[in-house]
Amino acid sequence: ELNDRSCQRAEVDVLSTSTSMASDSLTEEMLRDDLKFYFMSPCEKYRARRQLPWKLAVQILKIFMITLQLILFGLNNQLVVSYKEENLMAFKNLFLKGYSGVDEDDYSTVVYTKHNVYDSLYYVIDQYSQLGNLSVGPVSYAEENGEFLPMVICKESYRRGSVEPSEGSYDIVAQLETVCLTLNPKTAATWRANNATFFELDFYRLVDIEITFALKGINLQTVRSRELPDCYTFLVKIVFDNSCHSGKVKITLDFDAVSSVCKNWKISGIAQKSTHYLLMFDGFVIVVCMISAVLCTRSVILAVRLLQRFSRFCLENYDREVCEDDQREFLNGWYFLVIISDVLTIIGSILKMEIQAKSLTNYDVCSIFLGTSTLLVWVGVIRYLGYFQKYNVLILTMRAALPNVLRFCCCAGMIYLGYTFCGWIVLGPYHEKFEGLSRVAECLFSLVNGDDMFPTFAEFEQKNTMVWLFSRVYLYSFISLFIYMVLSLFIALITDAYETIKGYQTTGFPMTELQRFLTEQKEGFPLQGQEGAGTEIRETESVHPSVMLCCCKRVPKDDTVILIS
Repeated sequence: ELNDRSCQRAEVDVLSTSTSMASDSLTEEMLRDDLKFYFMSPCEKYRARRQLPWKLAVQILKIFMITLQLILFGLNNQLVVSYKEENLMAFKNLFLKGYSGVDEDDYSTVVYTKHNVYDSLYYVIDQYSQLGNLSVGPVSYAEENGEFLPMVICKESYRRGSVEPSEGSYDIVAQLETVCLTLNPKTAATWRANNATFFELDFYRLVDIEITFALKGINLQTVRSRELPDCYTFLVKIVFDNSCHSGKVKITLDFDAVSSVCKNWKISGIAQKSTHYLLMFDGFVIVVCMISAVLCTRSVILAVRLLQRFSRFCLENYDREVCEDDQREFLNGWYFLVIISDVLTIIGSILKMEIQAKSLTNYDVCSIFLGTSTLLVWVGVIRYLGYFQKYNVLILTMRAALPNVLRFCCCAGMIYLGYTFCGWIVLGPYHEKFEGLSRVAECLFSLVNGDDMFPTFAEFEQKNTMVWLFSRVYLYSFISLFIYMVLSLFIALITDAYETIKGYQTTGFPMTELQRFLTEQKEGFPLQGQEGAGTEIRETESVHPSVMLCCCKRVPKDDTVILIS
């Protein structure tokens, strides 16, 4: 009896052990199948389970729709920009006496005598008072509560001062005072007689004169593009700058154009109907982007769950954690790129609809959202090209070279900043390209790319021989260092990564533990009765582990699994 009982217990233990092993094997196969299906391309998923590639279809549709939306908005925005630029040119010719049609560095025109200052000042006021008879455009005085907004003239000067250049003496109170005068277009005939004392200028105390006024205009050219016209308020500012007290008074004119909804308007034709069609199109773009974002979010959630299953399987069966490189295989950065582009497109489309309905007038913010989203959408197309081995060289090269390139740029950036600060402080007073830090950085970047070299050398003033010699040493050393050494090393890093990729495409990419699991190779999984590892796997393990090029890795021909990162 004791022997029979022991035999029965042994049979039960063997049966339970075999059942447990069969269950573990089934779990492993189910996990492997799910992982294989997740890393398949859309075409392979369709061949495997007849699953339609909805994300691919939505992305293709979204690319065409967003590009069309951007083109339509860009054409409309181009009309707005041209309208503002042409109005600015018209105002300069209307209000600036002797304007040549071309601005100087930071001013529109310049005067050197007191007589010319008074003439230019009076000319602005006279032209403003006769605006209705002079301007050929739909521009008039701005109104508020039925009354014209006045012109405001403010002169800023030192509170008290006396200067005697011949004796080298001065007495200046550094505090500034501002005195303003308002002029109504209706009282333009008597402004000079009633305010004669205001226009008595002490030029040795005068810092600047600022003239501001508001004008109204309507952009009628949008009617030709089947858009409703916008009404604009031009806040014009004219500045007579005498802050340097160098005998040169710089005159500048600029304005802020504020778009608003026209109060009383009536238009016949198809412009109103066209606006409705554009609003419907923008709404459809928003729906497509929401669908795309939902599908990509669903894929991210599925990837996280698969990662949790795979991690739990490795811990329970092999007592080991999944390495960081394999974890990154599950977090597909392309999905996050698509989600970000969808969010930007939705926000930009809402802003565009508000602009089309004349409830919002900020074109710049809408342009940033739509432009960035279109950029990200077209960059995302590279993901689908990565499924083809002959088209994914760019992605693999960028991924392999990026860490070394970033480290190299950090080191080269230190040298670049040193040259920037040095050029600004030493050469700034003698060359216009080195007057500011941003201009120095832009000039040096142009020199690195071989642009504008000779003018940079030739435009240096030779008033100071020591500075002129320093400029030669500075420019020759910078160009030699960055073009012949830094730029060459930068290209060499990318070339080295490209050659590495070409070699891997010929001999095969190094395999990760995740890939071995998917291809059912037992290397690294000792509980599955591993015997000896093949020669190919041993050669793969000899490759440096930092080379994790998992984007579109090609596995042996007898397996259809493709890992896309």
